[in-house]
Amino acid sequence: MSACQLYLISPLETGGDFPARLERALAAGAGLASAFQFRVKGLDQHEAARLAAPLQEICASRDVAFIVNDDVALARRLKADGVHLGQGDGDPREAREELGREAQIGVTCHASRHLAMEAGDAGADYVAFGAFFPSETKASEHRPDIDLVEWWSGLFEIPCVAIGGITPANCGPLVAAGADFLAVSHAVWGGDEVAAVRAFAKAMQPET
Repeated sequence: MSACQLYLISPLETGGDFPARLERALAAGAGLASAFQFRVKGLDQHEAARLAAPLQEICASRDVAFIVNDDVALARRLKADGVHLGQGDGDPREAREELGREAQIGVTCHASRHLAMEAGDAGADYVAFGAFFPSETKASEHRPDIDLVEWWSGLFEIPCVAIGGITPANCGPLVAAGADFLAVSHAVWGGDEVAAVRAFAKAMQPET
């Protein structure tokens, strides 16, 4: 089994000093984060593209996949590495047609085995389960058990992402259950991003 990695999700505010913070976070855990999700709300595409440009450059320089949240049109405009779809954001098959074969397409599956299998059948490159813990970033009434990750990783090749309130203090059982990625936002950007990434790196070490 490959080691669990971080999937960083941006805060809603990605201007100002955020590019420098992203650079520091990726440097602090070299190789630990392999994906970054650009998640902004209520901006027109021109403004979103302006904010995305420096972040995309930073991700490309460190071989980190740049994923756009919810918006296939923006992902295509940016030539992003992929898109993450919520349950109301369209069909992975249509996103694949828009973005091409190489695009990474992820789908939110909440706490549902059925939705995850449907996403896999529709060609998703990864499925996301959560929220596992109360989240500072996004309210969710879905609260899967950790055994969902164990079940999925034991049966399917498609990677799974665990999301929702994950911190260095509580991530151990998810890593042990076989999560391929831990999606984190507030746990990194809510404080010192360098210290947070280093704490995750330590907590995510497989037990020997």
